[in-house]
Amino acid sequence: MIRIVKLLPILFFPIVVFAQNNFRVAGRVIDSTTQQPLQGASVFCQNTTIGTVTNANGEFHLTLSNGGYDLVVSFMGLETQSIRISNTMPEATDLIIALQQKEKSLEEVAIVATNEVANGWEKYGQFLTDNFIGKTINSKECEIENPEVLRFFYSRKRKRLKVTSDSVLVINNKALGYTIKYQLDSFVHEYDNGKTLYAGYPFYEQMEGSEEEMLVWKEKRKMAYNGSVLQFLRAYHDSTLNGDGYKVELIDDGSTQPSPIYNPYDTVYYDTLDFKRVGLYFPGKLRVVYSKEKPDPAYLAANKLPMSTPIQISILDLANGIIIEENGYFFDQKDVLTLGYWAWEKMADFLPYDYHPDRDTIEEMRARIKERRARMEEMRAKMNSEPEPEKEKEEPVEETVPENNIQW
Repeated sequence: MIRIVKLLPILFFPIVVFAQNNFRVAGRVIDSTTQQPLQGASVFCQNTTIGTVTNANGEFHLTLSNGGYDLVVSFMGLETQSIRISNTMPEATDLIIALQQKEKSLEEVAIVATNEVANGWEKYGQFLTDNFIGKTINSKECEIENPEVLRFFYSRKRKRLKVTSDSVLVINNKALGYTIKYQLDSFVHEYDNGKTLYAGYPFYEQMEGSEEEMLVWKEKRKMAYNGSVLQFLRAYHDSTLNGDGYKVELIDDGSTQPSPIYNPYDTVYYDTLDFKRVGLYFPGKLRVVYSKEKPDPAYLAANKLPMSTPIQISILDLANGIIIEENGYFFDQKDVLTLGYWAWEKMADFLPYDYHPDRDTIEEMRARIKERRARMEEMRAKMNSEPEPEKEKEEPVEETVPENNIQW
Protein backbone atom coordinates (compact mmCIF):
# COMPACT_ATOMS: atom_id res chain seq x y z
CA MET A 1 0.00 0.00 0.00
CA ILE A 2 1.37 3.39 -0.94
CA ARG A 3 0.86 6.39 1.29
CA ILE A 4 1.39 9.91 0.05
CA VAL A 5 1.07 12.95 2.26
CA LYS A 6 0.85 16.06 0.12
CA LEU A 7 1.58 19.48 1.56
CA LEU A 8 1.52 22.88 -0.07
CA PRO A 9 4.77 24.86 0.24
CA ILE A 10 3.81 28.46 -0.58
CA LEU A 11 6.48 30.95 0.39
CA PHE A 12 10.21 30.93 -0.23
CA PHE A 13 12.47 33.51 1.41
CA PRO A 14 16.19 34.22 1.51
CA ILE A 15 17.86 32.58 4.50
CA VAL A 16 19.20 34.38 7.56
CA VAL A 17 20.92 33.23 10.75
CA PHE A 18 19.17 32.80 14.10
CA ALA A 19 21.13 32.15 17.26
CA GLN A 20 18.25 31.35 19.65
CA ASN A 21 16.53 27.97 19.99
CA ASN A 22 13.09 29.41 19.21
CA PHE A 23 11.63 31.68 16.60
CA ARG A 24 8.43 33.69 16.35
CA VAL A 25 5.71 33.76 13.71
CA ALA A 26 2.98 36.40 13.72
CA GLY A 27 0.59 38.15 11.36
CA ARG A 28 -3.01 38.89 10.39
CA VAL A 29 -5.64 36.80 8.65
CA ILE A 30 -8.09 38.65 6.39
CA ASP A 31 -10.85 37.91 3.90
CA SER A 32 -9.40 38.42 0.43
CA THR A 33 -12.69 39.83 -0.88
CA THR A 34 -13.62 42.27 1.87
CA GLN A 35 -10.09 42.82 3.24
CA GLN A 36 -11.64 42.58 6.71
CA PRO A 37 -9.90 40.75 9.56
CA LEU A 38 -11.12 37.25 10.40
CA GLN A 39 -11.67 36.61 14.10
CA GLY A 40 -11.55 32.97 15.18
CA ALA A 41 -9.51 31.71 12.22
CA SER A 42 -7.53 28.58 13.07
CA VAL A 43 -3.75 29.00 12.82
CA PHE A 44 -1.68 25.93 13.58
CA CYS A 45 1.44 24.04 12.58
CA GLN A 46 0.44 20.90 10.76
CA ASN A 47 1.30 17.63 12.50
CA THR A 48 1.98 19.39 15.81
CA THR A 49 0.19 20.37 19.02
CA ILE A 50 1.00 24.04 18.38
CA GLY A 51 -1.83 26.33 17.38
CA THR A 52 -3.98 29.33 18.20
CA VAL A 53 -6.96 31.33 16.93
CA THR A 54 -6.96 34.90 15.68
CA ASN A 55 -8.24 37.77 17.82
CA ALA A 56 -10.80 40.42 16.88
CA ASN A 57 -8.23 42.11 14.63
CA GLY A 58 -7.40 38.84 12.87
CA GLU A 59 -4.01 38.75 14.58
CA PHE A 60 -2.05 35.73 15.76
CA HIS A 61 1.40 34.85 17.06
CA LEU A 62 3.22 31.59 17.79
CA THR A 63 6.61 30.77 19.32
CA LEU A 64 8.17 27.66 17.76
CA SER A 65 11.22 25.53 18.45
CA ASN A 66 13.82 25.69 15.69
CA GLY A 67 13.10 23.57 12.67
CA GLY A 68 10.58 23.47 9.86
CA TYR A 69 6.78 23.52 9.86
CA ASP A 70 3.76 23.89 7.60
CA LEU A 71 1.70 26.78 8.98
CA VAL A 72 -1.97 26.10 8.22
CA VAL A 73 -4.58 28.87 8.26
CA SER A 74 -8.27 28.03 7.90
CA PHE A 75 -11.70 29.57 8.34
CA MET A 76 -15.10 28.05 7.66
CA GLY A 77 -16.25 28.63 4.08
CA LEU A 78 -12.84 29.84 2.90
CA GLU A 79 -9.92 28.05 1.25
CA THR A 80 -7.29 26.72 3.65
CA GLN A 81 -3.74 27.98 3.11
CA SER A 82 -0.50 26.20 4.01
CA ILE A 83 2.79 28.08 4.26
CA ARG A 84 6.21 26.52 4.81
CA ILE A 85 8.09 28.29 7.60
CA SER A 86 11.41 27.72 9.33
CA ASN A 87 13.92 29.40 11.61
CA THR A 88 16.24 29.37 8.57
CA MET A 89 13.96 31.92 6.89
CA PRO A 90 13.67 35.60 7.83
CA GLU A 91 11.55 36.26 10.89
CA ALA A 92 7.95 36.05 9.70
CA THR A 93 6.32 38.40 12.19
CA ASP A 94 4.27 40.55 9.83
CA LEU A 95 2.45 38.04 7.63
CA ILE A 96 -0.75 39.07 5.87
CA ILE A 97 -2.69 35.92 4.96
CA ALA A 98 -5.71 36.53 2.72
CA LEU A 99 -8.12 33.61 2.51
CA GLN A 100 -10.27 33.20 -0.59
CA GLN A 101 -13.78 31.85 -1.03
CA LYS A 102 -14.05 28.14 -1.76
CA GLU A 103 -14.93 27.31 -5.33
CA LYS A 104 -16.12 23.91 -6.46
CA SER A 105 -14.65 22.66 -9.71
CA LEU A 106 -16.87 21.25 -12.46
CA GLU A 107 -15.38 17.83 -11.70
CA GLU A 108 -16.47 18.07 -8.06
CA VAL A 109 -19.99 19.12 -9.09
CA ALA A 110 -20.21 16.16 -11.46
CA ILE A 111 -19.03 13.78 -8.74
CA VAL A 112 -21.66 15.04 -6.32
CA ALA A 113 -24.38 14.72 -8.98
CA THR A 114 -23.63 11.15 -10.02
CA ASN A 115 -21.33 9.21 -7.71
CA GLU A 116 -22.16 9.95 -4.07
CA VAL A 117 -22.96 6.84 -2.04
CA ALA A 118 -26.00 7.45 0.17
CA ASN A 119 -24.97 4.94 2.84
CA GLY A 120 -21.25 5.56 2.42
CA TRP A 121 -20.19 5.09 6.04
CA GLU A 122 -22.08 1.82 6.39
CA LYS A 123 -20.62 0.51 3.13
CA TYR A 124 -17.07 1.88 3.18
CA GLY A 125 -16.50 3.04 6.77
CA GLN A 126 -14.47 -0.01 7.83
CA PHE A 127 -12.40 0.14 4.64
CA LEU A 128 -11.64 3.81 5.25
CA THR A 129 -10.75 3.11 8.88
CA ASP A 130 -8.39 0.26 7.94
CA ASN A 131 -6.58 2.30 5.29
CA PHE A 132 -6.56 5.69 7.02
CA ILE A 133 -6.44 4.91 10.76
CA GLY A 134 -4.67 1.57 10.27
CA LYS A 135 -4.77 -2.05 11.42
CA THR A 136 -2.13 -1.93 14.15
CA ILE A 137 -2.60 -2.57 17.86
CA ASN A 138 -2.96 1.16 18.46
CA SER A 139 -5.68 1.43 15.82
CA LYS A 140 -7.97 -0.71 17.94
CA GLU A 141 -8.09 2.16 20.45
CA CYS A 142 -8.88 4.81 17.84
CA GLU A 143 -12.30 6.04 16.82
CA ILE A 144 -13.69 8.62 14.44
CA GLU A 145 -15.94 10.77 16.61
CA ASN A 146 -17.98 12.38 13.84
CA PRO A 147 -18.25 10.05 10.82
CA GLU A 148 -21.33 11.97 9.71
CA VAL A 149 -19.10 14.70 8.20
CA LEU A 150 -17.64 12.23 5.68
CA ARG A 151 -18.93 11.97 2.13
CA PHE A 152 -18.23 8.90 0.00
CA PHE A 153 -18.05 8.85 -3.81
CA TYR A 154 -17.51 5.75 -5.92
CA SER A 155 -16.75 5.81 -9.64
CA ARG A 156 -17.52 2.50 -11.34
CA LYS A 157 -15.79 3.65 -14.50
CA ARG A 158 -12.52 4.46 -12.72
CA LYS A 159 -12.98 1.88 -9.97
CA ARG A 160 -12.06 4.57 -7.51
CA LEU A 161 -13.33 5.46 -4.05
CA LYS A 162 -13.03 9.08 -2.97
CA VAL A 163 -13.85 10.38 0.51
CA THR A 164 -14.10 14.04 1.46
CA SER A 165 -15.19 15.84 4.60
CA ASP A 166 -17.72 18.66 5.10
CA SER A 167 -15.88 19.85 8.23
CA VAL A 168 -13.01 18.89 10.52
CA LEU A 169 -12.75 15.15 11.17
CA VAL A 170 -12.19 14.33 14.85
CA ILE A 171 -10.10 11.23 15.63
CA ASN A 172 -9.68 10.11 19.24
CA ASN A 173 -6.48 8.10 19.65
CA LYS A 174 -6.89 6.62 23.11
CA ALA A 175 -3.74 4.53 22.67
CA LEU A 176 -1.39 7.53 22.38
CA GLY A 177 -3.51 10.09 24.21
CA TYR A 178 -4.20 12.48 21.34
CA THR A 179 -7.30 13.95 19.81
CA ILE A 180 -6.53 14.67 16.16
CA LYS A 181 -8.47 17.39 14.37
CA TYR A 182 -7.96 16.45 10.73
CA GLN A 183 -8.99 18.80 7.89
CA LEU A 184 -9.33 16.07 5.30
CA ASP A 185 -8.95 17.26 1.72
CA SER A 186 -9.49 13.82 0.27
CA PHE A 187 -8.91 10.11 0.70
CA VAL A 188 -8.63 8.21 -2.60
CA HIS A 189 -8.29 4.49 -3.20
CA GLU A 190 -7.80 3.07 -6.70
CA TYR A 191 -8.93 -0.54 -6.79
CA ASP A 192 -7.13 -1.45 -10.03
CA ASN A 193 -3.62 -0.79 -8.72
CA GLY A 194 -4.30 -0.86 -4.97
CA LYS A 195 -2.96 2.66 -4.39
CA THR A 196 -4.23 4.72 -1.48
CA LEU A 197 -3.58 8.44 -1.31
CA TYR A 198 -4.78 10.92 1.28
CA ALA A 199 -4.07 14.55 1.98
CA GLY A 200 -5.11 17.00 4.64
CA TYR A 201 -4.08 19.02 7.67
CA PRO A 202 -3.86 17.23 11.05
CA PHE A 203 -3.64 19.07 14.37
CA TYR A 204 -2.95 17.22 17.63
CA GLU A 205 -4.41 17.94 21.06
CA GLN A 206 -3.34 16.35 24.32
CA MET A 207 -6.12 14.26 25.84
CA GLU A 208 -7.06 14.66 29.47
CA GLY A 209 -6.50 11.67 31.71
CA SER A 210 -5.31 10.36 35.05
CA GLU A 211 -1.63 10.08 35.94
CA GLU A 212 -1.81 6.33 35.28
CA GLU A 213 -3.25 6.93 31.81
CA MET A 214 -0.57 9.49 31.04
CA LEU A 215 2.15 7.04 32.03
CA VAL A 216 0.66 4.50 29.60
CA TRP A 217 0.51 7.14 26.85
CA LYS A 218 4.12 8.08 27.49
CA GLU A 219 5.25 4.47 27.07
CA LYS A 220 3.11 3.80 23.99
CA ARG A 221 4.28 7.02 22.33
CA LYS A 222 7.89 5.97 22.81
CA MET A 223 7.12 2.60 21.23
CA ALA A 224 5.40 4.30 18.28
CA TYR A 225 8.34 6.67 17.87
CA ASN A 226 10.92 3.88 17.74
CA GLY A 227 11.38 2.80 14.14
CA SER A 228 9.15 5.57 12.77
CA VAL A 229 9.87 7.83 9.80
CA LEU A 230 10.22 10.73 12.25
CA GLN A 231 12.88 8.95 14.30
CA PHE A 232 14.68 7.77 11.16
CA LEU A 233 14.93 11.27 9.68
CA ARG A 234 16.10 12.73 12.98
CA ALA A 235 18.67 9.95 13.30
CA TYR A 236 19.91 10.60 9.76
CA HIS A 237 20.05 14.33 10.50
CA ASP A 238 21.94 13.77 13.77
CA SER A 239 24.27 11.06 12.34
CA THR A 240 23.03 8.43 14.81
CA LEU A 241 21.60 5.83 12.40
CA ASN A 242 23.62 2.85 13.62
CA GLY A 243 23.13 3.58 17.30
CA ASP A 244 19.38 3.94 16.79
CA GLY A 245 19.16 0.56 15.06
CA TYR A 246 18.98 1.53 11.39
CA LYS A 247 20.73 0.10 8.36
CA VAL A 248 20.17 1.47 4.87
CA GLU A 249 20.53 -0.21 1.49
CA LEU A 250 20.11 1.02 -2.06
CA ILE A 251 17.60 -0.51 -4.45
CA ASP A 252 18.59 0.25 -8.03
CA ASP A 253 15.78 0.14 -10.57
CA GLY A 254 17.86 -2.20 -12.70
CA SER A 255 18.57 -4.69 -9.90
CA THR A 256 16.41 -6.97 -7.80
CA GLN A 257 18.91 -7.15 -4.93
CA PRO A 258 19.60 -4.23 -2.56
CA SER A 259 23.17 -2.98 -2.28
CA PRO A 260 24.51 -2.18 1.21
CA ILE A 261 25.40 1.46 1.87
CA TYR A 262 28.43 1.13 4.11
CA ASN A 263 28.76 4.85 4.72
CA PRO A 264 25.32 6.52 4.68
CA TYR A 265 27.05 9.87 5.31
CA ASP A 266 29.08 9.72 2.13
CA THR A 267 28.75 13.01 0.25
CA VAL A 268 27.21 11.06 -2.63
CA TYR A 269 24.08 10.62 -0.49
CA TYR A 270 24.41 13.09 2.38
CA ASP A 271 25.11 16.80 2.28
CA THR A 272 25.62 19.01 5.33
CA LEU A 273 23.92 22.30 4.63
CA ASP A 274 23.87 25.59 6.50
CA PHE A 275 21.78 26.26 9.59
CA LYS A 276 21.74 22.66 10.85
CA ARG A 277 20.00 21.30 7.75
CA VAL A 278 21.05 18.24 5.78
CA GLY A 279 20.22 17.06 2.28
CA LEU A 280 19.61 13.44 1.23
CA TYR A 281 19.70 12.10 -2.29
CA PHE A 282 19.78 8.50 -3.51
CA PRO A 283 19.94 7.29 -7.14
CA GLY A 284 17.14 4.82 -6.50
CA LYS A 285 14.93 3.70 -3.64
CA LEU A 286 16.19 3.34 -0.09
CA ARG A 287 15.63 0.09 1.81
CA VAL A 288 15.52 0.87 5.53
CA VAL A 289 16.05 -1.94 8.05
CA TYR A 290 15.16 -1.34 11.70
CA SER A 291 16.46 -4.00 14.07
CA LYS A 292 15.39 -2.83 17.54
CA GLU A 293 11.73 -3.85 17.29
CA LYS A 294 9.94 -6.83 15.76
CA PRO A 295 7.17 -6.27 13.20
CA ASP A 296 3.53 -6.31 14.27
CA PRO A 297 2.25 -9.91 13.92
CA ALA A 298 -0.78 -8.53 12.06
CA TYR A 299 1.58 -7.03 9.46
CA LEU A 300 3.40 -10.35 9.03
CA ALA A 301 0.11 -12.21 8.64
CA ALA A 302 -1.28 -9.69 6.13
CA ASN A 303 1.89 -9.93 4.02
CA LYS A 304 2.28 -13.73 4.45
CA LEU A 305 5.67 -13.37 6.12
CA PRO A 306 7.15 -15.78 8.72
CA MET A 307 6.11 -14.93 12.29
CA SER A 308 9.77 -15.31 13.23
CA THR A 309 10.77 -12.25 11.12
CA PRO A 310 12.97 -10.25 13.54
CA ILE A 311 13.25 -6.87 11.76
CA GLN A 312 11.10 -4.16 10.22
CA ILE A 313 11.78 -3.34 6.55
CA SER A 314 10.53 -0.23 4.81
CA ILE A 315 11.11 1.31 1.39
CA LEU A 316 11.64 5.05 1.00
CA ASP A 317 11.48 6.70 -2.42
CA LEU A 318 12.81 10.26 -2.18
CA ALA A 319 12.41 11.09 -5.88
CA ASN A 320 14.46 14.30 -6.22
CA GLY A 321 15.87 14.19 -2.71
CA ILE A 322 14.84 15.99 0.46
CA ILE A 323 16.15 18.54 2.93
CA ILE A 324 15.77 17.72 6.64
CA GLU A 325 15.38 20.44 9.27
CA GLU A 326 16.69 19.93 12.79
CA ASN A 327 13.27 18.91 14.20
CA GLY A 328 12.87 16.11 11.62
CA TYR A 329 10.60 18.07 9.29
CA PHE A 330 11.53 17.55 5.64
CA PHE A 331 10.65 18.98 2.27
CA ASP A 332 9.49 18.61 -0.38
CA GLN A 333 7.06 16.10 1.15
CA LYS A 334 4.78 15.71 -1.86
CA ASP A 335 7.43 13.72 -3.74
CA VAL A 336 8.12 11.17 -0.99
CA LEU A 337 6.62 7.67 -1.05
CA THR A 338 6.81 4.96 1.60
CA LEU A 339 6.27 1.23 1.19
CA GLY A 340 6.62 -1.77 3.45
CA TYR A 341 6.35 -1.36 7.21
CA TRP A 342 6.11 2.44 7.17
CA ALA A 343 3.11 2.21 4.85
CA TRP A 344 1.49 -0.24 7.28
CA GLU A 345 1.63 2.33 10.09
CA LYS A 346 -0.98 5.04 9.59
CA MET A 347 -2.75 7.70 11.68
CA ALA A 348 -3.04 5.46 14.74
CA ASP A 349 0.75 5.36 15.07
CA PHE A 350 1.73 8.86 13.91
CA LEU A 351 3.21 11.38 16.33
CA PRO A 352 3.37 15.19 16.07
CA TYR A 353 6.59 16.93 15.01
CA ASP A 354 6.97 18.54 18.42
CA TYR A 355 7.08 15.12 20.11
CA HIS A 356 10.42 14.23 21.72
CA PRO A 357 10.75 11.16 23.98
CA ASP A 358 12.95 12.98 26.50
CA ARG A 359 10.50 15.90 26.80
CA ASP A 360 7.28 13.87 26.89
CA THR A 361 6.52 14.07 30.61
CA ILE A 362 3.32 14.15 32.64
CA GLU A 363 4.09 17.77 33.49
CA GLU A 364 4.33 18.59 29.79
CA MET A 365 1.03 16.83 29.07
CA ARG A 366 -0.70 18.77 31.84
CA ALA A 367 0.79 22.02 30.58
CA ARG A 368 -0.65 21.40 27.10
CA ILE A 369 -4.08 20.65 28.58
CA LYS A 370 -3.94 23.86 30.61
CA GLU A 371 -2.86 25.82 27.53
CA ARG A 372 -5.75 24.43 25.47
CA ARG A 373 -8.27 25.25 28.18
CA ALA A 374 -6.95 28.80 28.46
CA ARG A 375 -7.11 29.26 24.69
CA MET A 376 -10.71 28.08 24.48
CA GLU A 377 -11.78 30.16 27.49
CA GLU A 378 -10.20 33.22 25.93
CA MET A 379 -12.05 32.58 22.69
CA ARG A 380 -15.38 32.08 24.47
CA ALA A 381 -14.85 35.30 26.42
CA LYS A 382 -14.14 37.22 23.22
CA MET A 383 -17.23 35.85 21.51
CA ASN A 384 -19.43 36.58 24.53
CA SER A 385 -18.10 40.14 24.71
CA GLU A 386 -19.06 40.95 21.12
CA PRO A 387 -21.65 43.77 21.03
CA GLU A 388 -25.18 42.72 20.19
CA PRO A 389 -26.45 43.92 16.80
CA GLU A 390 -28.51 47.09 17.01
CA LYS A 391 -32.27 46.67 16.52
CA GLU A 392 -34.42 49.05 14.55
CA LYS A 393 -36.98 50.75 16.73
CA GLU A 394 -39.81 50.54 14.22
CA GLU A 395 -39.37 46.88 13.25
CA PRO A 396 -37.57 44.83 15.90
CA VAL A 397 -35.81 41.78 14.52
CA GLU A 398 -35.09 38.50 16.22
CA GLU A 399 -31.49 38.23 17.43
CA THR A 400 -29.46 35.38 16.00
CA VAL A 401 -26.32 33.77 17.37
CA PRO A 402 -23.31 34.15 15.04
CA GLU A 403 -21.89 30.88 13.78
CA ASN A 404 -18.76 29.67 15.52
CA ASN A 405 -15.99 29.45 12.93
CA ILE A 406 -13.42 27.74 15.15
CA GLN A 407 -12.40 24.51 13.44
CA TRP A 408 -10.53 22.82 16.28
